Amino acid sequence: MMIKLKVFVATAVLTLLPISLAQATGGTFLTTHDLGFGGAENADPISPNRFWQLTEKTMNRLVRPSASGEPTPDLAVSWSANEAATEWTFLLRAGVKFHDGSDFDAADVVDLLNRIKDPELDSPVASVLAVMEKVEAIDPLTVKISLSAAHADFPMLIMDYRIRMTPSGSGDTIAKTGIGTGPFILETLDPEGTTVLKANPDYWEGVPAVDTIKIISIPDAQARVQALLSGQIDMLRHISAQEKVLFENNSKFKIQRVNTGDWLVAIVFRTDTEPFTDVRVRKALRIAADRQAMIDLVLGPGGGVVTCDHPVWTGDQYRAQIECPQQIDEAKRLLAEAGYPDGIEVDVVTSDLRALWIDMVQVYQQQVAAAGIKINLVKAPADGYWSDVWMKEPAVTTSWGQRPADQAFNEIYRSTASWNESYWKSSDFDQKLDQARQQLDREKRTVLYQDLQKILFEESGTFIPFHVNQVVVTSARVTGLPVMFDDGVQYHTVSVGE
Repeated sequence: MMIKLKVFVATAVLTLLPISLAQATGGTFLTTHDLGFGGAENADPISPNRFWQLTEKTMNRLVRPSASGEPTPDLAVSWSANEAATEWTFLLRAGVKFHDGSDFDAADVVDLLNRIKDPELDSPVASVLAVMEKVEAIDPLTVKISLSAAHADFPMLIMDYRIRMTPSGSGDTIAKTGIGTGPFILETLDPEGTTVLKANPDYWEGVPAVDTIKIISIPDAQARVQALLSGQIDMLRHISAQEKVLFENNSKFKIQRVNTGDWLVAIVFRTDTEPFTDVRVRKALRIAADRQAMIDLVLGPGGGVVTCDHPVWTGDQYRAQIECPQQIDEAKRLLAEAGYPDGIEVDVVTSDLRALWIDMVQVYQQQVAAAGIKINLVKAPADGYWSDVWMKEPAVTTSWGQRPADQAFNEIYRSTASWNESYWKSSDFDQKLDQARQQLDREKRTVLYQDLQKILFEESGTFIPFHVNQVVVTSARVTGLPVMFDDGVQYHTVSVGE
């Protein structure tokens, strides 16, 4: 049975706001970022060093995710495809203005999407939209995107958290100006200090509920927790089980729990580096762990959902059911077969950039010892971790936010992907991914995407033990924060009291 590719989402869907935004409550909302790019963060949403904690508040996408991860309108009010799913047409929202007073229209969409493909920029989003061949402005409020091959779920790619609209011709200046159509306007850009945003009084969804947002640089995870406890910030979105007890039963704080596809705690082994070139070694390192016990120890009971070394979360329509219990004897057998009958020693480089990384590596260290695997925890500085450690050292901790199955496969595991952090190359995987994207029959497409997950469990270089049920802690003065995964939060609804 062929899927229906005509898609329309009424603009009425956007009447979601739980508060009246006609009257802003004022005040300042204090949040933080981890300085993961060592001060190179900038306001260009598609830059390799994008300051996403900024751009998510100053810019809009064409398509935004719902709470279930499905595409819903943002600056595009509807979209449709031809019968072959090789051409997609997006109808844009009328009357939207950028922070500089210029009108948002199709020319801006064309400019941004074409700039993503500019090799000089080296945007990580280029691999996400590699299937995009041509972008045309049909009229001021209509954009047609032609693809090099069919893609039945193309709007889910456009939903990427980095694909945010900027004024046409601003490629040389946007990194500093941060001009968007979003609820907040960049006033001061200081990645290593405090970045200041001011409310956009002309925001198309209504006046934001706070006057100011300050994004404060705090590289150390423990320091961020202390900053929340002492009132220096109002929110942390990634709290460990051990840290959560500091805020429970405390009237000064509120706690949210959000089911997500975030795999914030994982270990990636470079498959182009010995001993990880051997698929048997890679699998042994992954199956020697007890994932559910790791969840209980690192996140606390109910803090996550086991996943078997693939990124597809339980809310995704293509999630495969795979079992991956701890297998100590099988891990020993694989290591012996690979030439390590007496076990193996591995350095895992991590940092306190993420609150859970060190806890996870320590638990992993204990769990896999029974299989003859000795894990040495090597701590690197948090400042500049993504630029100096990640994709450089042979084995490192890694962290990814929720993504649709297709995007995660294409961006992280395709042989040619710029963020293929494990350097794993499989022509079979690439071919099956192309088949899945082009398959218009939903049932057949589902089988292909599930097969891809099974390949990753058998062959990949990434140990992904679980997806996180995220714990979000705010100060008691914060209201209006949607219960959403990071990628879907709309900050214009957030308000603060005294």
